[in-house]
Amino acid sequence: MSHDTHWQTKLITMANQIARFMESKPHAEGVEGLASHINDFWEPRMRRQLFELLDQGGTGLRPLVLDAAEKIRRPAAA
Repeated sequence: MSHDTHWQTKLITMANQIARFMESKPHAEGVEGLASHINDFWEPRMRRQLFELLDQGGTGLRPLVLDAAEKIRRPAAA
């Protein structure tokens, strides 16, 4: 597994774990909760990598992650 594939798989897994938890809430609350968690606890590098995945179509990410993307703060380019 290449380094790029490894971080992508790990990031997808982490985002999807948060989404699975938030899916137990009403949709709007889940979207807000997921975005808030990522904004509060993911460092800019991780959010930048998440947006790389989203910009490529978000393959593998749960629908709630895709729905929350517009509320996640996009960090400045490195």
